[in-house]
Amino acid sequence: MKADKKKSNKDIDLILVRRAKRGDYKAFDLLVLKYQSRIIGIAMKFVKDLQTAEDVAQESFIKAYKSLDSFREESAFYTWLYRITSNTAKNYLISKKRKKELLETEVLSSEEMDIFDIPGGSSPEEILEANNLRELIFESLSNLPEDIRTAVSLREFEGLSYEEISEVLDCPIGTVRSRIFRGREIIQEKISPLLNSNVELIKGSKRI
Repeated sequence: MKADKKKSNKDIDLILVRRAKRGDYKAFDLLVLKYQSRIIGIAMKFVKDLQTAEDVAQESFIKAYKSLDSFREESAFYTWLYRITSNTAKNYLISKKRKKELLETEVLSSEEMDIFDIPGGSSPEEILEANNLRELIFESLSNLPEDIRTAVSLREFEGLSYEEISEVLDCPIGTVRSRIFRGREIIQEKISPLLNSNVELIKGSKRI
């Protein structure tokens, strides 16, 4: 029953997308109404300001509409829209020369991704080491395979449950868990040398 509901939701989106591709503006408006609040929520994770998040969301929908022909309909429409929104938010931060804020957003800690719980440090040396660790985590996350990066981002930055991610990505929950586990494992491998060389910095912090 749940699988039927998931398929039905995806099929409805695809019907609206196909209508929008043929020039039906109202069809795309329905997609905007359906996902507007969630897209604003995604933008908020990055920009931390409601008005700016609304602007990012609006720009993301505009980009999505203009790029509809590039949507190959192989994945869920929301997954595709999520990627556009996150990239738009990141570009906004970069354009405003707020790279530090971008990095802090990317390394938000969560109950399951404790490697993102980076202590700030009090001395200049500790602060520098913490920033280096954030840089490495951000780089490792950005270099993950797309399917793994998307699963990790949906879980850690948007706070979706495994069931919700399964619906968005249209794949079994077991696959979602496997992708997130693999993503955390890859990031851990990348940052382990830096963590091992800075034991005092991370002492007392949460670890995986």
